[in-house]
Amino acid sequence: MRHKLGHRKLGRATAPRLALLRNQATDLFRYEKIRTTEPKAKELRQMAEHLITLAKRGDLHARRQILAQLYDVQVANKLVDELAQRFADRPGGYVRLVHLGPRRGDSAPMAQVELVF
Repeated sequence: MRHKLGHRKLGRATAPRLALLRNQATDLFRYEKIRTTEPKAKELRQMAEHLITLAKRGDLHARRQILAQLYDVQVANKLVDELAQRFADRPGGYVRLVHLGPRRGDSAPMAQVELVF
C-alpha cells in the first residue's frame, strides 16, 4: 500500500531524481517560470516553497541550506536578496502551477511553474 509516502519517484533512482529537482529549482529561481510535466511540477512546487521559506528567514544557516540545494551561487543570492523581499508579507503559496495541454510527442500532461507575486 502507498499510504503516507511522501514523494513521487518520477521513474528515477534517488540521486538522479534529486539532481533533476535541484536543476529545476535553480532554473525556476533564475527565470521565474519554467515548463515541465505535471508530476515533476508538483514535486518541484514542494521543494521551491520550502526554499522560499528558508530565504525569508534570511540568516546565515538558511543561506547555507539554500546553497546546499541550488547549483548556482548567484541564483541562491538572488533568492535570498531579491525574491524573499517580494514574498515577505505572503504567508505561503509562492508557486503557481498552470496546467497546459498535453505534449505533442507523447501526450504527457504539461504544466508551467511560475512564482506568484
